[in-house]
Amino acid sequence: MPMTDDSTPVSDFRSPRAVDTDSPGTADKAAPGTAPGTARLTSLDAFRGATIAAMLLVNNPGTWAHIYAPLEHAKWNGWTPTDLIFPFFLFIMGVALTFSFGRRREAGAGRADLMKKIVRRSLILMGLGLVLHGFPSYHLSTIRIPGVLWRIGVTYLFAAPLAVYAGWRVQAAVAGALLLGYWALQTLVPVPGTGAGVLQPGMDLGAFIDRAVFGTQHMWSQSVNWDPEGLLSTIPAIGTVITGILAGHWLRSGRPRSRIALGMLGAGIAGLAVGWLWGLVFPINKSLWTSSYVLFTSSFALVLLAACYWAIDIRGWKGWSKPFVVFGMNAIAAYFLSGLGARLLGLIHVGSGPDAPALKTWIFQHAYAPVLSPVNASLAFAVSYVLVWLAVMWVLYRRGIFVRI
Repeated sequence: MPMTDDSTPVSDFRSPRAVDTDSPGTADKAAPGTAPGTARLTSLDAFRGATIAAMLLVNNPGTWAHIYAPLEHAKWNGWTPTDLIFPFFLFIMGVALTFSFGRRREAGAGRADLMKKIVRRSLILMGLGLVLHGFPSYHLSTIRIPGVLWRIGVTYLFAAPLAVYAGWRVQAAVAGALLLGYWALQTLVPVPGTGAGVLQPGMDLGAFIDRAVFGTQHMWSQSVNWDPEGLLSTIPAIGTVITGILAGHWLRSGRPRSRIALGMLGAGIAGLAVGWLWGLVFPINKSLWTSSYVLFTSSFALVLLAACYWAIDIRGWKGWSKPFVVFGMNAIAAYFLSGLGARLLGLIHVGSGPDAPALKTWIFQHAYAPVLSPVNASLAFAVSYVLVWLAVMWVLYRRGIFVRI
């Protein structure tokens, strides 16, 4: 699994470290003779796990008819907390790439071997996406091709080689070129039938390309013929991963930890401002994965990572983060298995006959709806679903089982 590939089984909450920096008051520098950035960051595992938990929460309400507004995506332009989740995951993947490949290169791993692993992992991730989309019956004429795991796999395939072959200056230049290039493509290139710069559902350049490549039967929305994880918008999504790679360089720099945290916080606040300003001319939009959205969400992630790093890895306040670390150490497994579980809840019916409710509907109507208001019942079901999978991941964690790709 690319996000936790360098993890090792542990029997307690303390992640494996080259330097003991867990306790408050530890000297704010690495021990002499320790390579910069060799210690595993519990804060990164916790941030990854919190992101996965949030993803499960928003994907599994008791009923889609009753959802609190922050747990829904923005209708089009703008953002809600839900719109931060996926880019956070890609950003975290980028940070982990810097640590994982940095350690492997320092241990003597060759670039060719790393590239083989990158290609294999990417193909597996994209394949898992297709498995999840088609489960349990696979109709190749209509199966959705793009999707969350597809995008993770594709962005990993293109961003990871930069972590192997390029330094931070080249990586930053590539990220800038991707974001500026995507801005130019979406605003300047005319789309047949609509013109240039029409950033409405199904009318932008990305939707046009997806229809030409995939056909409308293989996309998320066949009514307006577009897909939020389409081909063109994968370009700036690669930029999201690269921003995480750059943050990873800063974390591995060997600077005093307080300076690392402060630097991330300052850069994150500045990036939020620039992303918001860019959004005035190129709207912040998750469905289009606009360049302003990349800068805004990556900066938001940097601020939150700085907070986690300060609280967990500097101050040593770890107790609250254990459930998130448990999720974070098996992130892809939690996402994939919970997705299959959700499908099964919709496929299994209670009773017989054409009106027999799905198991999910039956559970919701009998255990949650009678005692709570519709919106609170829907949220309670989602929270329960997260807790069920936390229990599953906790068993794996305690047994030292970490699913890797």
